[in-house]
Formats: sequence, structure tokens, C-alpha cells
Amino acid sequence: MSTVTTLSELTGDYVLDTARTRIGFGARHTMATRVRGRFEEFEGGAHLTGDDPSKSSARLTIQAKSIQTGNRRRDDHLRGTFLYVDDHPALTFISTTVRSAGPAGFTVTGDLTIRGVTKPVTVDFELTSAEDDPRGGFRVRFTGRTTIDRNDWNVNWNAATRIMVGPKVTLELDVTAIRR
Repeated sequence: MSTVTTLSELTGDYVLDTARTRIGFGARHTMATRVRGRFEEFEGGAHLTGDDPSKSSARLTIQAKSIQTGNRRRDDHLRGTFLYVDDHPALTFISTTVRSAGPAGFTVTGDLTIRGVTKPVTVDFELTSAEDDPRGGFRVRFTGRTTIDRNDWNVNWNAATRIMVGPKVTLELDVTAIRR
């Protein structure tokens, strides 16, 4: 197995390995608790140009109905009154710029669309591994994180929601992608 240690060694088109990728989030609920969740259905990919990250790009489409927090009642509420999945079935991210941030890090800025509202978001990523897999493919793994204000996308239910649920949502991405 060969191991890649820097972004400059990566190039090519990649598709998300959905079985090994986790798209998660966390938000404060009331004064003392934090709700964590994830999305179960998504697809995406990237074009990486390791020696010139500015030529790289990424895209992600998440099925809003696939939200899971471990509480069916809360999940149904999030699908209906927060995300309006019937009118807005997908959350999307399309990169606009990619910049190097050290030998194993980079920042991806792009357009995040939730409930029909599109706003720019920057995600900091770090390469955690890249290697040949036993089946002859080549896999890369990245972790990324950013914090957004859900109010920017009108993700609210009522006035009480503004008090009981914190506006800051941390998006957590543990991504595995396979080179085509």
C-alpha cells in the first residue's frame, strides 16, 4: 500500500464513498444539552489538482429527508417545520474556490443551499489519509468542519425556537472518496 502525505500528491476525479463518509451536525438545544445528528443519504465528488488547489472543485448533494438525530419525533419535526423537505428535498454545496492551507490542509469556499436560500460557506479540511485499498482503488480521507448560523437560511420554526435552539450549527464532515 502506498501512502500519500501531502495534498500536492493528489490529482484526479473522486466520488464519495457513502458507506465510509459521515455528514454530521451539532447544535445547542436549551441551556444544557447539545443535539447531534447526521444525514444518511448523500452523493458527491471532487476534482483534485494537488499541485494547484485553485483548480480543484467539490460538490455535495444531501437528501434532507435523511436527517437522523436518534429521536423519530424530533427528526419528523426537523424534516417538516425546519427543512421543509417536501418543498426543498435537497441541501447542496458547490465549491467556488479551493485554497491550500499547509501541506495537508485546505479551505473550500462554496455556495450552500438550504430551503432554497444560498449563502457562501468556508470549510476547513485536513487530509487524514490517502492510500491504495485492497481492491486496487485509491482512497483519500479528509475531515472538515465549519459553523453556520441557521438563521441565515431561515431555518426556524417560531419565536420559541430562537430561544430554545441555538443559532449556531456545527457541520462535521468525515469524508472518504475513491479516485475514478
